[in-house]
Amino acid sequence: MSFKIQDSDRHVMEPLTLWQKYLDAKIHQEFPISFINDNPENRLRRIERLGEAANVSLPPTYVVGDIPILSNWTEEIQIASSSKGKGNQSQRADAMHGDTQLKSMDESKVSVAFIFPTFAGYIVNHHQLAAAVSLAYAEAYNRWLKDYCDTNSERLKAVGLISRHDPTTMCNQLDQVINNGWTSITLRPEVIMGKDLGHVDYAEFWSKCEDQNIAVAFHGGTNLNAPTAGSDRFDTRFAQHACSHPIEAQMAFVSLLESGVLEQHPKLKIAFLEAGASWVPHWLWRLDNICYPEFPSLVQDNIKMLPSEYFKRQCWVAIEIGEPCLREVIDMIGHKKLLYGSDFPHPDHSHFTTEDIFDQLSDLTESEIRDIFESNAQDFYCSSKEAHKENIGSKDIYPEELVCESK
Repeated sequence: MSFKIQDSDRHVMEPLTLWQKYLDAKIHQEFPISFINDNPENRLRRIERLGEAANVSLPPTYVVGDIPILSNWTEEIQIASSSKGKGNQSQRADAMHGDTQLKSMDESKVSVAFIFPTFAGYIVNHHQLAAAVSLAYAEAYNRWLKDYCDTNSERLKAVGLISRHDPTTMCNQLDQVINNGWTSITLRPEVIMGKDLGHVDYAEFWSKCEDQNIAVAFHGGTNLNAPTAGSDRFDTRFAQHACSHPIEAQMAFVSLLESGVLEQHPKLKIAFLEAGASWVPHWLWRLDNICYPEFPSLVQDNIKMLPSEYFKRQCWVAIEIGEPCLREVIDMIGHKKLLYGSDFPHPDHSHFTTEDIFDQLSDLTESEIRDIFESNAQDFYCSSKEAHKENIGSKDIYPEELVCESK
């Protein structure tokens, strides 16, 4: 059996020059993006305080005006990041430009990639930035992303970035995504500016996403300047990174479920990325068997069937290669709702490989693996079955040399 990989979660690395070129001039003047670089004096002070382990050059700190983009990005984390980051500098450089991104895809036999932000998501969802600033950065990123993906728009599929700071602007933002010919957007799963995903202020936005068949991909991350699962009780990278992705995904689903968004918009397509999939059986079992039947009268208006039925109807989830319980996930929601995402070029996923997919996923059948790595992404991201059929048959989109073969 052969198939051609669809990468449902691949990232850019935004070059500093993009903001100078694409950001509104007034916003750029008042809230410029810049790097604070390490210097020899700071390095000597670190060594005196922390010892020889601190004798490394730290990566630059990203700031908007004088506000750090990342929360709780301590010197200790920067030192560890500097050591780990040395191994993927070339990959991060490749992610800055469309042509080199394509080269990296060729090297890993990826035919089509759905392209997500790295730093832009931290800027646009930053709680200390005004709504107008957040919106301007989202619009600038999307303008740059269009040029980036136009390098080869058949293989580089743009996923639009939406600012949630002012919900009254979200439908207009969505119009621009649609005008670009894009079929998906990405949102953070957290509470942003005091509003969770089920907030009534988003009602018109969810209706428009459903009406226009725009797929919504939730993608979390650690060190956001906004309340993220774990950040209220932990200050270490280890603990915050353990909590942020999977727990925020679980709570995002509950928010959309309990508020009635999923009930009211049965054709709305949702995906949870970079949170793994093993949480799904336990979470849905708990919702079905403990939470839903406890006080039926409290949820009867917005939840009219088992929570797992909503998930199976309209939610997708990305797997981590090598994670446990995938057979249980498939038994619960079916293999057609599983996606593959590389998270390229982020270093926390650099040790995962697709070179021996069939060995790593030996519990799955060949047809299940093919769907997870090829067909399911088209079902989620594409705006029509016709587009899906058209893409499957296109040799321009799927170069023959990028075929993956079973042993």
